[in-house]
Amino acid sequence: MTSGVGPVEPGEDTHARDTPRPRPRSPLARRYDRHRRTVLASVAAFVVLAGAGYLYASRPEPRPAPPPPYPSQAVGLAYVSPVAGSPGAPAGGFSFAVLLSVRSGPPVTLTRLTQPYDGLSLTSSPAAPFQTKSHSSRKIIVTLRVTECEKAPRNPGLPFLDVTLRNARAIQAHSFILGTRYAQDLSQALEVACSNDSG
Repeated sequence: MTSGVGPVEPGEDTHARDTPRPRPRSPLARRYDRHRRTVLASVAAFVVLAGAGYLYASRPEPRPAPPPPYPSQAVGLAYVSPVAGSPGAPAGGFSFAVLLSVRSGPPVTLTRLTQPYDGLSLTSSPAAPFQTKSHSSRKIIVTLRVTECEKAPRNPGLPFLDVTLRNARAIQAHSFILGTRYAQDLSQALEVACSNDSG
């Protein structure tokens, strides 16, 4: 009889059951167990590597860097002022300064600088081609000379300069209107040059 406290003890007709001892495993069975553990470890490692490879392969591609701007989008050309007595300016020539600014992107090369009127010729200092780095400006002295007064504009409304620009992205021809001050100064210079020519 038990008091309800402590372990249950066997009664008269009961016997404690002996736990069977494990049978010794044969060398072949032990080898099989080792091989099985090795294979399972290899499979687990393969699954981990395959999962990592899948995650790497399915990751979102980084966005490519945006292309550099077209040269005409990165460059500004502004009229500064007439230049009196610039060195090398021909008699009867009109010299003025413009400022070429590269606002962003890679360096820009100005490969050509011209004007649209048949009766005028143009030279510049520095002479094209020349390069200007990003976030910098370059002063250019432009000299116009009247070659034929009959073909020169008498009252140019919105005169412009044609430039060809090149950077790492493209080559572009672009026209820059230089504004009313340039139009007035050019008109006055042409009037003086052609009145001297006719007189």
